[in-house]
Amino acid sequence: MAQKLSCQDMLIERTKQLRLTDFMASDPSQPDATKPDGMQSEAVQQSAMPEPQQIELDAGGDARTDAPLAETETKPSWWKQFWQGQRENVVLLGIALSLAIAIRMFVAEPRFIPSDSMVPTLEVGDRLVVEKVSFRFRQPKRGEVVIFEPPRQLQALGYGNGQVFIKRVIGKPGQDVAVQDGSVFVDGKALVEPYIAEPPAYDWGPYTVPENALLVMGDNRNNSNDSHVWGFLPQQNLRGRALFRFWPLNRVGWV
Repeated sequence: MAQKLSCQDMLIERTKQLRLTDFMASDPSQPDATKPDGMQSEAVQQSAMPEPQQIELDAGGDARTDAPLAETETKPSWWKQFWQGQRENVVLLGIALSLAIAIRMFVAEPRFIPSDSMVPTLEVGDRLVVEKVSFRFRQPKRGEVVIFEPPRQLQALGYGNGQVFIKRVIGKPGQDVAVQDGSVFVDGKALVEPYIAEPPAYDWGPYTVPENALLVMGDNRNNSNDSHVWGFLPQQNLRGRALFRFWPLNRVGWV
């Protein structure tokens, strides 16, 4: 009997020495507490680790994550695409047009000869460049071919401000001008005029050119509506000076 009690006592004592965790290791959902942390089951370690994010290399060799785009960009309209492609050309065209308008208004402009009043110097159909700068700084000179708006005498006959005339300056303010015997006299001296079509077949004057006015005549003296018909030209009506003939090509040159 005493021997049986000793065996039971030994069994009880052995049971106390066992850790409680030894009886819980059968639960597969729990880690094996009897093993060190580094020796835990592979399944538990893998379940605790996050899945690795896929990584790709872009064309330049840099790593980038395969993350979805936040938002798809809206494709611009055809008008916006056209404007973006042509904006520079439109700006250049606008600048060119502005310069052309400014040059025509203040510097130079092309003109077309519609009549034969300036033959043989200028013929019908000739195209000229008229410069507008000279007379802002000086008075017209005798012999220069000028462009002008019709004075009041011609406007009374139906000519409008939009029309222009072209004639040659003959008399300046204060000079006495007369036409006699087929010649033009300025202050009593006959002019040498190789540019006229033929000598004038009329007599006119003498008359004194008033201040701020000019006496102008066409080179085709006998077929020209000029100062000997309607009087003196106010200098304020001047638009410019005929400078260069650019058409026809066989007569290109300075006027």
